[in-house]
Amino acid sequence: MASKKKMTLYFSEEVINETKQEALRQDRSLSWIMEVAWKIARERLQTMPGVDDFVDDFEDAA
Repeated sequence: MASKKKMTLYFSEEVINETKQEALRQDRSLSWIMEVAWKIARERLQTMPGVDDFVDDFEDAA
C-alpha cells in the first residue's frame, strides 16, 4: 500500500461543492474522488504543452 501524506490544495468553491456532491453520490471520500479524477485526467494532461515548450518556442524566435 502506498504511503499517505497530508497536503493542502486550494480549489474554487464551485469545484469543492461539485466534488462533495459526487462523493456523496458515490458514497466515497473526497480523497478517493480526487485520486480517481487524477488517474483519469493524468494521461490527457500529459499531452498538453508544458511551460518548457513555450520557453523553447520563445528562444527559437529570438
